[in-house]
Amino acid sequence: MTKAAIIGSGIGGIATGIRLAVKGYDVTVFEANTSFGGKMHQFDLQGYRFDAGPSLFTLPHLVDELFTLAGRTPSDYFTYTRLDPITHYFWPDGSKLKAYADPDAFATEAEQQLGVPAKDVREVLAKSARLYDGTADTFLHKSLHKADTYLSADVLKAFGCLPDLGLTTTMHGANARLFNDPRFVQLLDRFATYNGSDPYQAPGTLNLIPHLEHNIGAFYPKGGIYSIAASLVKLAEELGVTFRYSERVERIITQNGKTTGIETSAGRYSTGVVVSNMDVVPTYRRLLPDQPAPERTLQQPRSSSALIYYWGIAREFPELHLHNIFFSGDYKKEFEHIFRHKTISPDPTVYVNITSKLEKEDAPAGCENWFVMVNVPHHQGQDWEQLIHSTRTAVTNKLSRMLQTELADAITCEQVLDPLLIEQQTSSYAGALYGSSSNNRMAAFLRHPNFSSKIKGLYFCGGSVHPGGGIPLCLLSASIVDSLVPTVTPAKNLKQHA
Repeated sequence: MTKAAIIGSGIGGIATGIRLAVKGYDVTVFEANTSFGGKMHQFDLQGYRFDAGPSLFTLPHLVDELFTLAGRTPSDYFTYTRLDPITHYFWPDGSKLKAYADPDAFATEAEQQLGVPAKDVREVLAKSARLYDGTADTFLHKSLHKADTYLSADVLKAFGCLPDLGLTTTMHGANARLFNDPRFVQLLDRFATYNGSDPYQAPGTLNLIPHLEHNIGAFYPKGGIYSIAASLVKLAEELGVTFRYSERVERIITQNGKTTGIETSAGRYSTGVVVSNMDVVPTYRRLLPDQPAPERTLQQPRSSSALIYYWGIAREFPELHLHNIFFSGDYKKEFEHIFRHKTISPDPTVYVNITSKLEKEDAPAGCENWFVMVNVPHHQGQDWEQLIHSTRTAVTNKLSRMLQTELADAITCEQVLDPLLIEQQTSSYAGALYGSSSNNRMAAFLRHPNFSSKIKGLYFCGGSVHPGGGIPLCLLSASIVDSLVPTVTPAKNLKQHA
């Protein structure tokens, strides 16, 4: 069998391993850490279980697809439920809103709570759906760096949508023209953070993102987000994929313009196909130091990062649900702090994820596990120790005020994740969660392609390359790699799993 080596066992690497195994490759996944998952790992802290990284799950059919591709039944491996409501929103003026899964119910709630005409909400969601359906097959499901992408019938449909995509305005500008209520505009602007961008700079194209939640839906997998990675690793191993943990790849070996193998901390391995699920910047800087690097791509502005406090909370809050957003009073100033001043606003928007709302075993009886996240700049030499301390004070004061309780007294244990640790644990360059930002209209085309034009047999998946970061896009990057790598032999192990 032809061998394939995958560098990194994040969700993109795992999915690529499954796809290549189905195509007949002998696949080995090399992981520097002691286990799989990348950002999608879990940990326990004094009786509380936490998903360490991603917390939102959309487009679950992209996960199901991997099981059906291998001839399995997805529900034999993992199950999920559709959320309703999706998110609870809180504003400093005391306003509250529940984002229901049904678009009509969401529109009605926006009208009742914020005074936003329900008709306008339904119209903007319908437009988002139409534009997404018209463009996704071209711009998300295929390589933007292959000529045949632009020769398909899908491209005509995509180009027909261009006048309405908001390429000549910002995300915030487009939303502010549609809605007079600054709170609802802030809610829509928030979706820029889904790929680490600034709604005051990013193009209006990003207003397609709400479609994923408010038309298709948001979901929760039983066992938490970690269960997605765990179920896919189980499938991969059944297909013969080998995972080598605690074995850091140190070099991609090339000869005469082709990949010939990799070198790890344990030795050398010969392989004709190499897929890097590692951030594209360290892939070139550390693993391909002798090869010319695409400097324009590597020097694109980086996305934001995150500062996360994992708190064990010794009480329950019935007014909260799985996903909760506590907005800042000045959203524009908050993003100026992140992207212009490279620091954290003294009044940040706070996201609180509580999986024990759906799975009681994630926290002791009468308690809750809080994943508390603030959007922050990627690492550029900031004093993170000081920022962790000052932001913790700002966050506890803010939540105490908005929840009318002394929150600090309820925190029984704590663990913290900052951009430095994110980079150290996941090789995400400078701790940027999504590779480059999408703060200009050409950002999608400036992302690294899913293949190397210089080195035959070298491919790329994951959040730092096309089509971008987050669980769905990482899974789509694996699908694109699948379309680029040739099939070698009839696949094995594809019978229905008993």
